[in-house]
Amino acid sequence: MDETTGTVMQPTGDTDTTSPARAQVPTPAQTDAPAPFDPAALASCPSRFFNRELSWLAFNERVLAEASNMNYPLLERLRFLSISGSNIDEFLMVRVAGLAGQVRRQIEEASIDGLTPGQALAATHEKVLELETIQQKTWAGLKAEMAEAGIAVIGDETLDPEREQWLKDYFATDIMPVITPQAIDPAHPFPFVANQGIGVLFSLNRIADNAPVMEMVLIPAPLPRFVRIPGEEAAWISIEDLICRNAGTLFPGFKVGGHGVFRILRDSDLEIEEDAEDLVRYFRSAIQRRRRGLVIVLQLQGKFDPAAEEMLRGQLGLDQALIMKTEGLIGFSGVSAICDEDRPELKFEPYSPRYPERVLEHDGDIFAAIREKDIIIHHPYESFEVVIDFLRQAARDPDVIAIKQTLYRAGKQSAIISALIAAAEQGKSVTAVVEIKARFDEEQNLLWAGQLERAGVQVIYGFIDWKTHGKVSMVVRRESDLGNGRGGYRTYCHFGTGNYHPITARIYTDLSYFTADPAAGRDAGKLFNFVTGYVEPDETELLSISPMTLRSRLYELIATETANAKAGKPAAIWAKMNSLTDPELIDHLYTASQAGVDVDLVIRGICCLRPGIEGFSENISVKSVIGRFLEHSRIWAFANGADLPSRQAEVLITSADGMSRNLDRRVEIMIPMRNKTVHDQVLDQVMLANFIDTEQSWLLHPDGTSERVGEVEEPFNLHRYFMTNPSLSGRGASLASGRKVPKLSLRRGNI
Repeated sequence: MDETTGTVMQPTGDTDTTSPARAQVPTPAQTDAPAPFDPAALASCPSRFFNRELSWLAFNERVLAEASNMNYPLLERLRFLSISGSNIDEFLMVRVAGLAGQVRRQIEEASIDGLTPGQALAATHEKVLELETIQQKTWAGLKAEMAEAGIAVIGDETLDPEREQWLKDYFATDIMPVITPQAIDPAHPFPFVANQGIGVLFSLNRIADNAPVMEMVLIPAPLPRFVRIPGEEAAWISIEDLICRNAGTLFPGFKVGGHGVFRILRDSDLEIEEDAEDLVRYFRSAIQRRRRGLVIVLQLQGKFDPAAEEMLRGQLGLDQALIMKTEGLIGFSGVSAICDEDRPELKFEPYSPRYPERVLEHDGDIFAAIREKDIIIHHPYESFEVVIDFLRQAARDPDVIAIKQTLYRAGKQSAIISALIAAAEQGKSVTAVVEIKARFDEEQNLLWAGQLERAGVQVIYGFIDWKTHGKVSMVVRRESDLGNGRGGYRTYCHFGTGNYHPITARIYTDLSYFTADPAAGRDAGKLFNFVTGYVEPDETELLSISPMTLRSRLYELIATETANAKAGKPAAIWAKMNSLTDPELIDHLYTASQAGVDVDLVIRGICCLRPGIEGFSENISVKSVIGRFLEHSRIWAFANGADLPSRQAEVLITSADGMSRNLDRRVEIMIPMRNKTVHDQVLDQVMLANFIDTEQSWLLHPDGTSERVGEVEEPFNLHRYFMTNPSLSGRGASLASGRKVPKLSLRRGNI
């Protein structure tokens, strides 16, 4: 038991994982790696890969380390703790639940790193417990700092009479009518505890006859996780502590002997049945089943009565479940409420995205701006409103006759949906491909689909086996002059690396590419025909589409670099993505490295590739950028016979990560950047800034450890750079007056 937090955890060895400057991927497969990483043996050894689950946990450890980053304001560090907690919850509900299910079904097939499901589950449980301990220590430190800053998080300590009275009144008026105490005995069946549900077990004695009674109070989801107590000096209390403080009011006639708070997580993944006759009806029932999934985590807070704990274990059915005990807080995602405290000096300075100047130069006419030349919008530095305005303008433009749109995640208050509905109500032909298999957004997407259909939008749900993950919008417009002396139809396209989601677009870095290139329009039309009518494209001019051609196109480009390296020409690959797990793609990169290709990767999350091994992957470097914004854009750049960066390079953006699911089981797109300004913006601005960043970057080492980039003479923060400098393709003529964009230069030591 950790003396600081009281978290019960399994031993994890002597590695110091609490340091914010270093994080480790403790994969058991490392112990089988040929020492010291013999290249010939590694070529066919599972140890050439890191474990996927443990690599993801290492990513979340980097996120958690930002909660201790003293360069950030206090409440922003608290937000990173909240994000870490939310990340782990989802990871447990999906990935760990999947491993537990394989163990229950006695599946012994090893993953690419050589671990069986049982071995991976045990290692993952151990690492989760280790991260839980770090979270508790971080929370204790942040609480102390907040108290010094005038933001108290209280438990059972006594307050001044005015605040004590307010808490009693609030409990009586706002909490008591909502909660329902339930006795736990043979006459009362054990209640259902919802996924992520929090409950309190009370050990009571009836005063009249001293009879012992056990009572459970389940905290309804609509109640706030933390309550702000009025007053000039900020004070917050968790909902469970508030209930426990008022146990006497809740149970008159009883003596409270003790209490314990618990929380559960359930298996929340959805399995798709290939023979589902009605996909919509199937998902409506599957969502209901998910809410009653098997318990995969039981968290216990406080000194639990042994009998109460045994009862919980028996009633919840904890086969292959992880049990976590702590004296600290449970459910760290909930601390995000405290981040709303009105203390601007404890937060990042507000940032307002720029609206692309090129569009403004055309008096807001987005179609005119795109006709002039292609444009890239770099979110969140440039406003997502331009994407919404693209559809709004299409909806009200009498010359627009058709709109086609993919929707993976659109959010709960979506202006995109409103624009599509408005277009349909104007009599335009509107087609929406709504992906109802978008994890945790299935229910919301079903609601959007219903609204769209009622407005007259043709709604398509895509494939049963594949998710439609590509981000594509196309608008067909009647125009009098197509540049050939006659009129006709012109197709305007939007291709994105991120979702059509206005909230995440404020914090995710993504690229929105607008073009009126006829070839792109023809390819987009073929893509929609494929999804809506299963008409597989015989060939495309620009787009690479998974699961048909995207993988093979990447292999062709990697092979060209490999051949150039063998021929003594400059050869390099730059790539940026969220995750890299596909073993075949990784092996192609290993082969390129061994041929002398310099491979530099920016991978925010999971990376199963082991870089920097002499004679095997020594020419591969991997860094992860964690900061104010979530790096989300997916980009590939290939030297193509010249030193990177150069105009000769092949530069492509994509909706796909380097994962088997993206390359084989999802509909994704990849498109080259052929316009000079757009090409330069993506390569010389976006990619280069990621590589030369020093303030938010972590380097991945061959042994699985990640280490912050150390202090340098000229530090560089890529987020700050983009917040203070306009993009290249969106700047228009506004820089002619002399306001320059600082040109970035590459120093090999940066990557």
